[in-house]
Amino acid sequence: MRSFNYSVVFLAFLLSSCGAYYNQPTGIEKAIIGEGTPATSLLRNLPKPKDQVVVGIYKFRDQTGQYKASEVGSTFSTAVTQGATSILIKALEDSKWFVPIERENIGNLLQERNLIRSTRQEYTKNSNPNEPQLTPLLYAGVLLEGGIVSYDSNIITGGFGARYFGAGGSVKYRQDRVTIYLRMISTSTGKILKSVYVSKTILSQGIDQSFFRYVKFKRLLEIETGYTTNEPVHLAVTEAIEKAVESLIIEGIKDKVWIPDAPKEEVDALIANYDSEKEEAASSGVYGRTLTNKRTNFAMEISGGAALIDGDYANPLARPMGRGAIKYFFTPAFNLSASTNVINLANKNQLDVGYFTFDLNAEFTFLPKDKLSPFIFAGGGFGANRLFENEHVKVQYGLGLEYLITDKLGLKIYGEHNLNFSDKIDYIESGIRNDYYYRLGLGLTYYFPKKKEKVYEKYIIEENMLNQSLPTQK
Repeated sequence: MRSFNYSVVFLAFLLSSCGAYYNQPTGIEKAIIGEGTPATSLLRNLPKPKDQVVVGIYKFRDQTGQYKASEVGSTFSTAVTQGATSILIKALEDSKWFVPIERENIGNLLQERNLIRSTRQEYTKNSNPNEPQLTPLLYAGVLLEGGIVSYDSNIITGGFGARYFGAGGSVKYRQDRVTIYLRMISTSTGKILKSVYVSKTILSQGIDQSFFRYVKFKRLLEIETGYTTNEPVHLAVTEAIEKAVESLIIEGIKDKVWIPDAPKEEVDALIANYDSEKEEAASSGVYGRTLTNKRTNFAMEISGGAALIDGDYANPLARPMGRGAIKYFFTPAFNLSASTNVINLANKNQLDVGYFTFDLNAEFTFLPKDKLSPFIFAGGGFGANRLFENEHVKVQYGLGLEYLITDKLGLKIYGEHNLNFSDKIDYIESGIRNDYYYRLGLGLTYYFPKKKEKVYEKYIIEENMLNQSLPTQK
């Protein structure tokens, strides 16, 4: 039976890591055409231009000066590729908007043309004097400058692991970030026509599992497996450059720097999608957080949970409670909440009573621009039994955590401590301390959507009629 259990454990380890085994290189692989990135297809599917632009690139290189990180000591390998100019030229060709010309090694080109001229002059003295000369070189209408300006290592690191009875595993991850700037310059005026900025994260992750156990006396079973994946830095840089070229083209279309050869509806849709992406990027933080206010001004809450008394009797019991509340947000982080609560309080074989409470709380949300946010609240209230015979005034405070399931619906969990100015909550007076009770709740909050501004068709019609009735200036 014991050997069967060990076989099951070994099989579970093997199956859980099957992805690593199936992707192991088992032989020498042949050369392949370079992989594309998600930005490659977007770049190739852009509308074609009416006229291509001749562009020159003298240098587009690594400006970070950063070397690759190493755990065993210093290294002289650079963190990013030194061939970014070649990547940029390939992206310009894929877009079909530009005609790249050789400028990075212009000295080699000019020297070769001089060799051609001198060779012709020396060995073709008796040939036709009207023989055509070398074709003149193209000159650039615009120049592209910039480079890889930043490579940030370990902007996020983390992991998780667990081990029990000799068996366990762990997951680790790390995220880096590469940033590029690209600007376009007019060769006739020297004016910088456009400048764009693009960043790309680079993910590395590792998974390992192990089993360590004595199966019998002096017999040790040890199993280890795992794998590590690193996103290629070259592909990350390529995707960032291609995205920068795409942004440069669309920015030029918006500012009428060049004209696309496509229907107006297609161009308008392309610009609208780009503007939406820019707005999303403007409201996002470094770690992918969307920095926009998630909650509207008015909300309604329904929750339920348990209440526990801390009074003069021993052996308190948890009893159900319900809550309904309305909230108004004066700022994205601060709101006032008015609620009605129904609670039951009980002690084993001693007490089982019910109360209504009416509470007013001031609540502060720590991260109003995040879906998941902690919050704290405090306020005062009034409570009474069902017949309003046993009344008490109280203050309460608590904290909780809320997660927005959708833009309108939030799920929250909270705990609350009620300090009552009465020792009769449990219907007896004993000692010098008043009776307290606690509440733990789970609820839903509905955020009412904001009213959208309406544009009245009648007003538009009247404005058009007024414009048509105005005399035209000759």
